[in-house]
Amino acid sequence: MIVHNFDPVLIDLGLFQIRWYSIAYILGIVIGWWYATKIIKLTTSNKYNFEQIQKSHFNDLIIYLVIGIILGGRLGYVFFYNLDYYYQNIFEIFKLWQGGMSFHGGLIGVIISIIFFSRKTKINFFKFADIISCVAPIGIFLGRIANFINGELYGKISTLPWAIIFPNGGSIARHPSQIYEAILEGLILFILINHLALKKRLLFKTGYISGVFLIFYSVLRIFSEIFREPDVHLGYFFNYFSMGSILSSITLLAGCLIIFFVKKNEQNN
Repeated sequence: MIVHNFDPVLIDLGLFQIRWYSIAYILGIVIGWWYATKIIKLTTSNKYNFEQIQKSHFNDLIIYLVIGIILGGRLGYVFFYNLDYYYQNIFEIFKLWQGGMSFHGGLIGVIISIIFFSRKTKINFFKFADIISCVAPIGIFLGRIANFINGELYGKISTLPWAIIFPNGGSIARHPSQIYEAILEGLILFILINHLALKKRLLFKTGYISGVFLIFYSVLRIFSEIFREPDVHLGYFFNYFSMGSILSSITLLAGCLIIFFVKKNEQNN
């Protein structure tokens, strides 16, 4: 068995610390922004002859997205996963460096940010959402790696050779579920979404990639929840469903509805 001995602090300057968790979010945003501009450049080239949003639009949008990710991710974790604790410890909400971000909360924050920006620029919401869907797995991958370094969100008890003993998980080896999620929701999702978006050209059918992203992410997340230890204070709902599975079931339905309405609009046109 492997013993987890990663230090969540990259640099300790006494009063100021730089944590891997913070670095992961910064890298996710920067690399995601860079890749998004590459996609925009590709879709506006003569090769595709497709009218798409401009790089300048995304440069302005990134500020909205950062705010949406941070506020949505943190508040989502507070309300979805640990409301009682944070209600009694209000100032703990601001300690982002300790971890505690919700993908689904961040998703809501991003959606709200895009709604505001799309109204401001009078550009279709899904024009932005589709590109962000291609980019999002990068941030998800880095976020899950940060979860692993923090030793949080660990998996269920396991006897597999790669099982890991986490500091907060007792003396029993467990699934490194954070790594599973990094591979499934990060690497594999990135390959699938970008293959469909660019190789199969679904990016040029407004709304498809957003729907496909929600469907694939939700399915992969629900599968990965099989190996993940549920939050102690929440446990399983109805003795079977974790909070992550319930929220992912909702996003799965949302993705299916988006695809349905996109196809319906195509038929009407």
